[in-house]
Amino acid sequence: MHSPDEAGTKPAAGLGLQSKIAVAVVALAALAALFWPRGDGTFKEPGGFLYDVDGRAITMGPRLEPVTLVHFWATWCPPCIAEIPALQRLSRDFSDHPDFAVVMVAVSDSTDKVKSFIGPWADMMFFDPNWDVANRYGTEKLPETYLVVRGEVRDKFIGQTDWDDPEIRRKLTSHLASSAGEAPKAAGL
Repeated sequence: MHSPDEAGTKPAAGLGLQSKIAVAVVALAALAALFWPRGDGTFKEPGGFLYDVDGRAITMGPRLEPVTLVHFWATWCPPCIAEIPALQRLSRDFSDHPDFAVVMVAVSDSTDKVKSFIGPWADMMFFDPNWDVANRYGTEKLPETYLVVRGEVRDKFIGQTDWDDPEIRRKLTSHLASSAGEAPKAAGL
């Protein structure tokens, strides 16, 4: 049997070493996070399943053009409702660019409400009932829109955006011009 002093000091010494190691690991992780090289803010378009207006599971990838706006919105979101007409104008104004698309994703929304609100455009809507794809993009609130260029997210628009803004339209036109000059990527690469 150990005396009270022996029993009290041996475990404390063991915990002290473990605590020191844990503090060192946390300090190293914090330093690595502080000095780790950061990217340029772009990331690859994340995957995931959405649903079409008929409830069939689909993936977004095949619907992306070389320059695509992926727009997350909902009928229960007042800024989203206010933004839709400008987004429709943008889509119509850029319709002569075959390398451009607007992909609209209704998040946590009813198919019937979307059909009623959007009308004939509802057939082009996709649905993300549980925020699965929206969260993969990093969406935390609606509306949010991502500019995806050749499968890489290049810009994020948070909140209601003025799609009639000449600067935004110049940015899109610039991406379309540079995209037209790039050779298509080979399949499987």
